[in-house]
Amino acid sequence: MSGLLALLDDVAAIAKVAAASIDDIAGAAAKAGSKAAGVVIDDAAVTPKYVTGFSADRELPMIWRIAVGSIRNKLVFLLPALMLMNAFLPQAITPLLMLGGAYLCFEGAEKIFHVLFPKGDHKVEEDFDIKDPTHLEEEKVAGAIKTDFILSAEIMTIALAAIPVSSLWQEAATLALVGLLITLAVYGAVAVIVKMDDVGLFMAATGRSGAGRAFGRGLVAGMPHLLAALSSVGTLAMLWVGGNIITHGLEVLGWPWLYDQIHHLAEAASLSLPQAAGFVTWAVTAAIDGLFGLALGLLVIPVATRIIGPLVDLFKKPSKSH
Repeated sequence: MSGLLALLDDVAAIAKVAAASIDDIAGAAAKAGSKAAGVVIDDAAVTPKYVTGFSADRELPMIWRIAVGSIRNKLVFLLPALMLMNAFLPQAITPLLMLGGAYLCFEGAEKIFHVLFPKGDHKVEEDFDIKDPTHLEEEKVAGAIKTDFILSAEIMTIALAAIPVSSLWQEAATLALVGLLITLAVYGAVAVIVKMDDVGLFMAATGRSGAGRAFGRGLVAGMPHLLAALSSVGTLAMLWVGGNIITHGLEVLGWPWLYDQIHHLAEAASLSLPQAAGFVTWAVTAAIDGLFGLALGLLVIPVATRIIGPLVDLFKKPSKSH
């Protein structure tokens, strides 16, 4: 009997430790998620542009596929890679993030270049030419998952840095929880945004009051403009997030001049409007990061389209048998 009681005491003690660990994980996840909030907002702004222009019945399936790809990015690839690098090669994390930031700058700059100079460079135009319309959805989903990988890497790295030092399994569990919750929040919000026109149609057709039906018609009329605006914000977000990754990475690697100059300019601007100092600081920082990202992206375009792209295509081609 005494052995059974001792066993029950041990089980109770283990349960208490497990419960405390779960509380610690939840608390750490909330803190880490708040640290990554800025990139999360950018992620939500980037995604809707990938489903703009498709029929209504394809929007949610596309968002679902992108969300599944995002979870795979975070849990299958980034989580183990970040944990391993954090344990054995932490100095590699910043350079890899900077490579991802350079890619975001390239993608954002390429889209702006395409708008400003639609016939300016045939290599850039090839990136926007979907030669087989039946593969358009596949191209868009693949592009969204690729962009999500870089934004997810930034989110997960920021979250990992904010997690208190603890056991390996607890840090991994916290990071996994952050990844899942952020994915649900981002793609849940995106799904609501892209389906608001359907909600508007329903309200316009079944509303019990004139105001309700008018509101529904307003939603239907306004959503294309909102989605177009979000698409533009998504492109700008690529530039300011990519630019910020690069400037912050340079600061971490021991070249803080550019990061410090941007920080000082943002602080000086915030003094002119102390009532909204936080917003002004963010806006000025984002604007300068975005301009830097655009300049860097424009410099990367010829390298990516004329050197890296052809090399990738060369490796993709199957070897001919003799």
